[in-house]
Amino acid sequence: MRPGWIVVPLATLGAVLLASAIHGASHEMAGLDAQGWPPERSGMASFVFGDFGGISAAALETNALPYKVMATALVMEAERRESRPLARRDLPRLLQRFGFLYPESLANWRGAPQPRFNRPLGLETGDVTAPLGLKIEVANLGCASCHGGALYDASGRPTRAAWLGLPNTSLDLEAYTRTVFGASRRATRDLAAFRQRIEQLFPEMGLGERLVLRWFVLPRVRSRIAALEAATGRPLPFSNGGPGRTNGVGALKFQVGLLGRERYDGAIGTTSIPAIASRGLRASLLYDGCYAVPGEARFATRAEADDTPRHRAALAAIVAFFTVPSMGIRPDRAERSIAEMERVMEFVSRSPSPPFPGPIDETLANQGRKVFEARCASCHGTYATGPPPCRLAACPNRLSTQEEMGTDAARWQAIDEPLLARLRATTFGRHIETARTGGYVGTILSGLWATAPYFHNGSVPTIWHLMHPAERPARFEVGGHRLDYVRLGIAGVTDSAGVYRYPPGDPPWSAPEIYDTRAYGLSNRGHEREFLDLSEAEKWALVEYLKCL
Repeated sequence: MRPGWIVVPLATLGAVLLASAIHGASHEMAGLDAQGWPPERSGMASFVFGDFGGISAAALETNALPYKVMATALVMEAERRESRPLARRDLPRLLQRFGFLYPESLANWRGAPQPRFNRPLGLETGDVTAPLGLKIEVANLGCASCHGGALYDASGRPTRAAWLGLPNTSLDLEAYTRTVFGASRRATRDLAAFRQRIEQLFPEMGLGERLVLRWFVLPRVRSRIAALEAATGRPLPFSNGGPGRTNGVGALKFQVGLLGRERYDGAIGTTSIPAIASRGLRASLLYDGCYAVPGEARFATRAEADDTPRHRAALAAIVAFFTVPSMGIRPDRAERSIAEMERVMEFVSRSPSPPFPGPIDETLANQGRKVFEARCASCHGTYATGPPPCRLAACPNRLSTQEEMGTDAARWQAIDEPLLARLRATTFGRHIETARTGGYVGTILSGLWATAPYFHNGSVPTIWHLMHPAERPARFEVGGHRLDYVRLGIAGVTDSAGVYRYPPGDPPWSAPEIYDTRAYGLSNRGHEREFLDLSEAEKWALVEYLKCL
């Protein structure tokens, strides 16, 4: 799910297929019965556990995966790497390497009981079944995999609690994709041994699932991997970014048939996963405002009074379309999720950003508020007064063009006329008004303190670096990081090679990568003039105020 923010693809093998006869899907919300809940709470349950049709044979054609095949391939790959036998209990550790979360609690879960996660937050699983009762367990990514982020303690270290609506700034779908692809390629060289290892790790499998695995799934996995190897040698024809970044346009072009598997497209810009609080105040969705409600102004100021059920329902229709690239769902099936997405939007619209966990200098923050209102609010919105976290009161939805802001253009340039024409031809043509805008809409800054790195492409590690353009590092570590509450962002120090790395003694909890701003679509330039005439005192006051949002 991607309410106006960015579409997030699962980026899996995508080629692992089941027979078209296997057509049904079953999915349970982890034992929680959402029937009878008010819309906001049932929307919260769908946000955490909903599959929106992504547990299906159709989704297996693109994004979904046979869960036990994927899990066993990862275990076997880790056994090869670590030179020791592993067990099913090692799966959380293996998946956490890619930034997947196993929270002990959801801090903004409303009501009892708290859900428990024996699989990653947002990794939805269920059985796809055939008429004869044969079945296979399937996994796909839901809303919370990308839009459920870790909370941090007063020292900036991640906790075992998560907040629904924060971005998962460490989730690395590109590394996950490549690793599952490589692990499956090696495992399928000996199908008998692979099948035996699956049965050892999952002894509870019934006869039907064992038969489907042996006679259909595993042979198809091997043949499809061979086809991909002969084409591009990659699981997908586009890069899915890195920790906290995804390639929604690449996934969308792939799903609507504009990007085939025979050619790799490295020229599509990736974007960072955003926080999604206060999205009911957006007039258009996605970073560039590409998607708007038909008949409504694309770049119009919306205040709290404009966050109406009617407007949220119109946005929900757009959000339902985001399951097409993110979960591999056909547009006609995604359209059937609009009613459920309306309940999700009720939850999202009413879910605040998390409070900053450390102390805030109230005097300095009040000074920073004045700076913000004078210099930032015209693009980023007006926030209510009162105790933090301060609520967004009005969102200007203002577009800044490339000439005005100077930020990396790769993302908005990727929205070309062939894509727009294809989108208008889908069933969502009547729900979404699409356009190439030529810039980016000012970001909602709610929860900013927990969402580093910054910019639409995640190219700046701290707010301090954002305010000091000459000091922005060309390369920095991201993924599994601790937060720096002084400079507000990723904690780090610059090494002798000029790389901004994690401080000594701060091991990451997931596998990090070096973000290189010299690569296509990853530039850290732009948004510089706004800080040229600010004094250092004003900049520090502004940093303090941003902790309040």
